[in-house]
Amino acid sequence: MTDQAEQLRKRLLALQNGKNHAKTFAVASGKGGVGKSNFILNFSLSLAMQNKKVLLFDLDIGMGNIEILLGESAGKNIVDFFEKDVPLEEVIQTGPEGLSYISGGSGLSVLFELGEEKFHYFLSELETVFDRYDYIIFDMGAGISEDSLKFLLSADEIFLITTEEPTSLTDAYAVVKYITQRNSGIPISMIVNRVYSEQDGYGVYQRFSSALNRFLSIEIKLLAILPDDDIVRKSVVRQIPFVIEYPKSKISKAVLQTAFEFLESREGVLKNNSSIPFLAKLKSFFGKGGRMNG
Repeated sequence: MTDQAEQLRKRLLALQNGKNHAKTFAVASGKGGVGKSNFILNFSLSLAMQNKKVLLFDLDIGMGNIEILLGESAGKNIVDFFEKDVPLEEVIQTGPEGLSYISGGSGLSVLFELGEEKFHYFLSELETVFDRYDYIIFDMGAGISEDSLKFLLSADEIFLITTEEPTSLTDAYAVVKYITQRNSGIPISMIVNRVYSEQDGYGVYQRFSSALNRFLSIEIKLLAILPDDDIVRKSVVRQIPFVIEYPKSKISKAVLQTAFEFLESREGVLKNNSSIPFLAKLKSFFGKGGRMNG
């Protein structure tokens, strides 16, 4: 186990010293039911449609539903990796447009109770797939905890999804406050979902952004304003992502445009980003025995 840990340290050091690695995004929301998983699945597919290699990692503890939204049976999920020693390579599934995904299954809290040897094995396996992808996107559960915070803080950027409902915005504010108390410099981008008009969406963003700036001295970017569209519900029932089943719908056009603008605005910046890679940061958050450090 000591040799394995030493080998991992050397690989992570190589990553930190300039080896190419996938850029990582963690997706959060203050509360459930805001359309987080549906958005990030269709956004990931939109990136894949533009010839980007994407791995979507469902870390919604106990509520993983990516394969349901895809209308697929994943067969194996991340719990099989931890509890049945199934290789990570076999857990990674291929969906539409060549999108790779890892199903969350249920009982994923086992991840945060790993022993040291198992945790190093997890990082070692994850490290082997990083050079295959342009983007690795972690779909976190609703809300936030000390455990999920470590994944959020390790990512290159956080996507925060909310609606215009006051409870959603209040919870989203609490999430940003919790994150930035630990790292005020991490980039956060906001998605305002299910709005009646683009103007309403901008209003929500401006009020939210102003509150963060005034009370927390935090800047937040706007990633997307997404319309309320019945097509979303139809696609969920049909278990076919809306960017595939209804590409000309309002919501599909909005998500596809978001992906296009994202690539235009982020790619140059991300390629020149020399910050510590995700795996090295995540490793630093875990203490001996795999438990999370504070």
